[in-house]
Amino acid sequence: MLDLTIAIPVKNEEKNLPRCLRAIGTDLARRIVVIDSGSTDRTQEIAREFGVEVIEFQWDGRFPKKRNWFLRHGKLNTKWILFLDADEHLTEEFKTDLRKQINLDNKVGFWLCYTVYFFGEKLKGGYPLKKLALFQVGAGEYERIEEKNWSRMDMEVHEHPILQGEIGEIKARIDHRDFEGIEHYIQKQNEYSKWEARRYLALSEEKFNHMTWKQKIKYRLFTSVWVGPAFFIGSFIFLGGFRDGSRGIAFAILKMSYFHLVYCRIKELRKSPEVRA
Repeated sequence: MLDLTIAIPVKNEEKNLPRCLRAIGTDLARRIVVIDSGSTDRTQEIAREFGVEVIEFQWDGRFPKKRNWFLRHGKLNTKWILFLDADEHLTEEFKTDLRKQINLDNKVGFWLCYTVYFFGEKLKGGYPLKKLALFQVGAGEYERIEEKNWSRMDMEVHEHPILQGEIGEIKARIDHRDFEGIEHYIQKQNEYSKWEARRYLALSEEKFNHMTWKQKIKYRLFTSVWVGPAFFIGSFIFLGGFRDGSRGIAFAILKMSYFHLVYCRIKELRKSPEVRA
């Protein structure tokens, strides 16, 4: 059993949580914790049926959000922590790689790779989904962003951990089974774009320094009307989205729409002080 805590932030995840917990198994991590934001369904009951610890979280609209709050108040007594969403399933290949990589002495964290589904099928190409979701306890925490009620999101989404030390990557993918449909996808992108536009305006050039190189490129493109087409070309052509045929085109167009929406929100916020408030 690994010296690892698996933390699963949730809200109303009775549909996804059982499969997530079954995929983890009982012999992988010393501690499994569900961090619940006031679920009104059977989420907490299901977690307890699996013998999993439940911690309740209520966000007050200020720092810290859910993940950083758990890092500070979760009484962590393992060397490693893995943050896992309820619709993310650990594959046997990932668990095998995890057991090998986690014992490397020169790494304080790992970028993790995830499958991407669209129209119910796994994508072959397009922008890969990667998150820095596995790291040593005490090596750092998620970016501190002082937002002013920019959104209703009580958990870090686009923020990533700022770690002190060398970071590796686990290539085997976690199966991200996000099957909520287009309506949910659009609602989520609408909410994320509001947050991202406000975050962009709150950042100075100096504050770009702590970002990853991908984030720096993205944020420097946000003020260009060509940001959407640039991401479409990158996703569909350079990253192989064309291999998914019409699904790849549709996915790339939605990605393009998201980045163009962020651009428009930035322009609107800059010109309309009453919108910014």
